[in-house]
Amino acid sequence: MANGTAGDGSGAPVVRQERLPARDEVDEVAPGIARIQLPIMIPGLGHVNCYVLEDERGVALVDPGMPDPMTNEVLVERLRSIGVPPERVHTVLVTHSHPDHFGGAGRLRVEHGAEVVAHRHFHTPFDARPDDDLEELEAATDGITDGSAPDDLDPDHRRPGRNERLASVLFGDGPLPEVPPEATPWGEEGFRPGAGELEAMRAWDDLSKQGLLQLDPTVRVDDLDVIRLGRREWQVIHTPGHTGDHICLLDPADGTFLSGDHVLPTITPHISGMTASDDSLAEFVAALQRVAALPGVTNVLPAHGLPFDDLAARVDDIIGHHVERLAQIERLGEELGDATVRQYSRRLFQERSWGPMAESETYAHLEHLRVQGRMATRTDGDGLLRFRPLPA
Repeated sequence: MANGTAGDGSGAPVVRQERLPARDEVDEVAPGIARIQLPIMIPGLGHVNCYVLEDERGVALVDPGMPDPMTNEVLVERLRSIGVPPERVHTVLVTHSHPDHFGGAGRLRVEHGAEVVAHRHFHTPFDARPDDDLEELEAATDGITDGSAPDDLDPDHRRPGRNERLASVLFGDGPLPEVPPEATPWGEEGFRPGAGELEAMRAWDDLSKQGLLQLDPTVRVDDLDVIRLGRREWQVIHTPGHTGDHICLLDPADGTFLSGDHVLPTITPHISGMTASDDSLAEFVAALQRVAALPGVTNVLPAHGLPFDDLAARVDDIIGHHVERLAQIERLGEELGDATVRQYSRRLFQERSWGPMAESETYAHLEHLRVQGRMATRTDGDGLLRFRPLPA
């Protein structure tokens, strides 16, 4: 989500690289690393960068785009343009649990037996809830396979369902089930897919549907683990804030840094108020400071936008944005008094950005101020959390 700006101090408008449409060309962005830009339909973003790392076994991919069939077609076409048939994809690393990053991973696992690597806390909105009746789900979906899944997959993963409601959306033939909105800690309704989105998902091919239902990583990594991809030894850097499970990768041998959505070149990454952290903004800033201090980084490869080289300077810009945003919220608090997250959010963001994502980031900032003793909260009978400033 584009919620901040980057500039050079001249006052000239800055082209938001992350909003540019996906390029048709596949570019080499570091020795042995190619970049495929995949189209996405997300406000403020025009593409996601999928990185291709070649080795003696084939290729590993980082962030293979959305889960829909069109994205898969583009990915396969781009891979073939550089002489890589999709069956040579042996590993998919997912930087974090947003669909423009994890979306294609499940299909590559189902269709080609690729390993899926993600942080140990990786989970998605499509994961089964604790109260899902898995026995009922398996009975309802038993035998629904494409026939192309590799025989050595766990049989439990050959079925298309881990989440009963999602399975009924994708493979059902009756009325679309009601999908309740996501609950939020500030009391407003959160994300909910629209009926049009659900209808489009039901029209997908079976491999895409199965992939969305089979996103459990086969390999889970943690901070400072070392993994080998594309003839390089990568160090995993856990960088929470954008999501709780976000990871970056560092190759200390030549200073290549895969930054995911943690550090972007011309927009400020969204900070989620929906992580397990009591202060996701503080976690995000601490992770920013940590990566800025990494020695020898010379080539930053972001998940959106173009490569850049001055990681520390970009971190300073992003932190500066959040310092200004906190001051803005405190000024708003003096004006609004007790106010809901939505009321704060609609003063901070332009109308085109109103909605659950803007409210989530607003909540993250308000909670940061509360943790610091600069805001107090109360909840009235309507269940909405309200924030008010405390005297300095």
